[in-house]
Amino acid sequence: MRLVPRSLAGQLTLLLLLTLVVAQGVAVALFAWERVEAVRHAHRDNVIARTANVAQLLTDTPPALHSTVVAAASTHRTQFSLTGEPLVRTAGAGGPAAAIARELAAALGVDRGQVRVGPVWARFDDDDGDHDHHDDHLDDDDDDRFHGHDHDDGHASWRLRWFAASVALPDRRWLNVAVAPPPGAPWGVTFLMSFILSALGTAGVAVVMGRRIARPMRHLAAAASQFGRGEDVEPLREAGPSDVRATIRAFNLMRERLDRYVRDRMAMLAAVSHDLRTPITSLRLHAELVDDDDTRRKMINALDEMQRMTEEMLAFVRVDLRRERTERVDLPALVDSVVGDLADLGHAVSAEMSERVVVGARPTALRRALRNLLENAAIHGGRAVARVLRVEGGCVAVVVEDTGPGIPESEQGRVFEPFVRLEESRSRDTGGTGLGLAIARTIVRAHGGDIQLENMVDGGLRVTVVLPEADSG
Repeated sequence: MRLVPRSLAGQLTLLLLLTLVVAQGVAVALFAWERVEAVRHAHRDNVIARTANVAQLLTDTPPALHSTVVAAASTHRTQFSLTGEPLVRTAGAGGPAAAIARELAAALGVDRGQVRVGPVWARFDDDDGDHDHHDDHLDDDDDDRFHGHDHDDGHASWRLRWFAASVALPDRRWLNVAVAPPPGAPWGVTFLMSFILSALGTAGVAVVMGRRIARPMRHLAAAASQFGRGEDVEPLREAGPSDVRATIRAFNLMRERLDRYVRDRMAMLAAVSHDLRTPITSLRLHAELVDDDDTRRKMINALDEMQRMTEEMLAFVRVDLRRERTERVDLPALVDSVVGDLADLGHAVSAEMSERVVVGARPTALRRALRNLLENAAIHGGRAVARVLRVEGGCVAVVVEDTGPGIPESEQGRVFEPFVRLEESRSRDTGGTGLGLAIARTIVRAHGGDIQLENMVDGGLRVTVVLPEADSG
C-alpha cells in the first residue's frame, strides 16, 4: 500500500493537507493553551476572593461559628481549615507562588509576610504511607485535613494539588486553603465539532486546489503523448500557475517548430523524389537505344530499381503529408484485410483467429506498415502466419512468424536502416529497395509502438509489433 500518491494532483493535495493539518494543530494547541490559562486565572481569582471573604467572616463572627464557616466555605476543589500553626511552613520559591501570595495579600489588605503560599503543582499520595512529593511543606496529618481523609463529606483525595496557602488571622490563628487543579478540559463538544468541520472544509479546499493546479499538467501530458505518436495536437490553452503556463507555452512552441521542420523536410523529399522521375525516364529511353543486349538489360534493371525506390519514397511521403487523422481501428480485422490482399497476389500468408482488439491508429499508414512486414516475411521466409494478442502494460502485439532462415542477431538492428538489404535478399527476384522495414518501423514508432525481431528455436523469424491499446469507450 502506497502512502504517497503517484499523481501530481495527489501529491499537491497531500502537501496542502499536511500543511493545513500542521497549521490547524498549532492553532488548536495555542487556543487550548490560552483557554487553560484563562480558566486558571479565573479559578485563581475566585479562590483568592473566596479566601478573602472567609477571612473577613472569621473576623466578624464569634469563634463558636468559625468551624461552621470553614466547613461551609469548603468545596470539592477548595478546602479550608483553621490551625494554630501555619500548615504551609515555608513559602514556594517559584514565580507563580510568589504572584499568588502577592495578590492574596492585596485582596486581604495585609502585609506580604502574613501570607504563605506553597509550591504550585505539588504531587502527593497522602494515605499515611509517607509517600509525599511536596518537600515536607505540609505535615501528613495536616495534609489529611486538607484532602478529606478525616472528613465525612465523601470527597476523594487529590493526586495533584494546584497550590496551598496559609493566612495569618488577627487572633493568631492561621486560615489554610488547599486548591485542586482548575476544572474542565481545554475543549468541549462544540469546539471539537467546529474543529472537525473546519478540518473537513480545509481538506475539501485542498483537494479542489490540488486538482485545479494539476489539471493543466494532465492535459499537457496527454497532448505530449499524442504528439509522440505522430497525431495532430491543437495548441493547448495556457492555464494554471505561471510556471505551468510557461511549460505549456514552451510545449506549444516546440510542437509548432517540430511540425514545421518535419513537414518542410518531407516536402523537400517529395519534391526530390518527384523530380527524379524525369531523369529516370530520360535515361530509360536512352538505355533502350543501347545495342548490346546485356548492357541494356543491366541498365534497365538499375533504372527499374531506382524507379521503385522513388515510388516507395513518394508513397511514404504522401501518407505523412496527408496528416491522416487517428481513428479507433479493429486491429485483427486490419490484419485479416492485409493478409487477404497479399494472398490474392499469390503470397503464402495466413492469419489466426484473434479476439477483437482496438487501437488508436492512422489506418492507411498502419496498413502500409503491416503490409511491408507481412510481404517481407512471405518473400524471404517462404510462409508467414500473423496473429494478434494482448500483452502486459496495456499494449497489444501483432506477431508475424515465417519459416525462413531468420536474421543473425548482429544484423537485426541494421535491417531497419534505410536502403540496407542482407545478402540473402539481393537477388533481383526477391530483393527490394531496402526501405520496407525502415518505413514500417517509422510508422509503428509514430504510433507509440515498436518492432522487435527474434529468431525462433525451430527456425524462422518472429516479428513482433507492439502498439498501445486504445482506451475503452
